[in-house]
Amino acid sequence: MTLDVAALRAQFPSLASGLAHFDGPGGTQTPAVVGEAIARTLTAPLSNRGTVTPAERNADAAVTAFRSAYADLLGADARGIVYGRSATQLTYDFSRTLAKDWQPGDEIVVSQLDHDANIRPWIQAAERADVTVRWLELDPATAELDLSKLETIITERTRLVAVTAASNLLGTKPPVARIAERAHAVGALVYVDGVHFAAHASVDVAALGADFFVCSPYKFFGPHCAALAADPALLETLRFDKLLPSSNAVPERFELGTLPYEVMAGATAAVDFIAGLGDGDTRRARLIAANEAMEEHELRLRGRIEEGLAAFGERVTLHSVAADRTSTLFFTLADRDASDAFRFLAERDVVAPAGSFYAQEPFAALRLDVDGGVRVGLAPYNDDAEIDRLLTGLADFLG
Repeated sequence: MTLDVAALRAQFPSLASGLAHFDGPGGTQTPAVVGEAIARTLTAPLSNRGTVTPAERNADAAVTAFRSAYADLLGADARGIVYGRSATQLTYDFSRTLAKDWQPGDEIVVSQLDHDANIRPWIQAAERADVTVRWLELDPATAELDLSKLETIITERTRLVAVTAASNLLGTKPPVARIAERAHAVGALVYVDGVHFAAHASVDVAALGADFFVCSPYKFFGPHCAALAADPALLETLRFDKLLPSSNAVPERFELGTLPYEVMAGATAAVDFIAGLGDGDTRRARLIAANEAMEEHELRLRGRIEEGLAAFGERVTLHSVAADRTSTLFFTLADRDASDAFRFLAERDVVAPAGSFYAQEPFAALRLDVDGGVRVGLAPYNDDAEIDRLLTGLADFLG
């Protein structure tokens, strides 16, 4: 199927502003139906979950629908879908919980490709537990993880491997399934940051080999929140800190306090919006078809941008060069400040932010002599006219 971009764009009120948004990796724009779902839930009869009053039933329905939607999106079990305020919050919560069983002499593995949200919580937990941290290193020339020493880095002492499914800085999609296979061979758990990946590809948690997979709906048209998927049987084994009267059931035991039912409804609406772009007999099938169409569209636009950047010659260095990557491009400019480029483009209603985007370790691994670069991240609503505006703006900036 082919994505109808004009029809898609019409669903996003913010696009009427005339801004060309290339800031999708930091959060996409939101279709009207998502905002309507939030307002409808918040203004209907609503209370704490239950089964007696309409208000209780509305709250319960919002939670049930959220778990079902994210099970379909991620190819997971609805009983293992955990709501969170953010991926960072969920990762901190689970790092503290898993670290309770770590012992001195144990090891964990993190990667230089990851956003800091999937590095710092684990390092800090390891420090408290007196556990060794080992690294999967990033090759700056290829923008790929160096897995040549995988079997010596992930060993019988490894308790957990934390790795991204796609870099928010470079777009690189590492071979998560290969890493997970090695981790599982030595009895280690695998925690996958899928925040960037889930916005650009269909997710199959089991195929990735992820014991835990976290994503953020606001990266794919939803409100600001997060969802984590895991096998409910695995979640049953975790000793999570909670209030005494709070439910000990899975996944409720991992969701602290009263849930924001309206936000959950908006996150569900985002999944249904994506599914509405695809064909199929089930929501899961429609989601897969829609993601394939969106990815095809984004990669075509990425090719246009890459051609345009190449035409600037040595004035632009593209660091997103991995063989398998999303439609996100990170580049630096010779003798020009990336933040100046951001401001120049912003004055022309083109939003292409500058910085390192919380990807502290991958940015450091690139060994750049600058404070930041420009990140152009495509979303399905971007079109060819916006690509023309971006490249023209860059040409004017570079002179």
